Amino acid sequence: MGNRTVLVGSKPTMNYVLACLTLFHLGAEEVVLRARGRAINKAVDAALLVMNRFMTGVEAKKVDVGTERLTTDDGRLVEKSVITITLSRKA
Repeated sequence: MGNRTVLVGSKPTMNYVLACLTLFHLGAEEVVLRARGRAINKAVDAALLVMNRFMTGVEAKKVDVGTERLTTDDGRLVEKSVITITLSRKA
């Protein structure tokens, strides 16, 4: 299957939950939630809702935490925290 990454931002958490559920129902074996900065807590909430409420056959296969260096419009270098949560169907 093609793109299975959900980029988490400023929309309501349930939008990202629905995006994950849609990808799983379309046949994806893995779905990746990715967020930066203040959206990290929303990505974690969405992953937990998918695993514990909507699809009990899904587990967090991998969680990566790191920092990205970005250049702003005015040329400054800023570092943003980033999280990548890989959800997969249980074997």
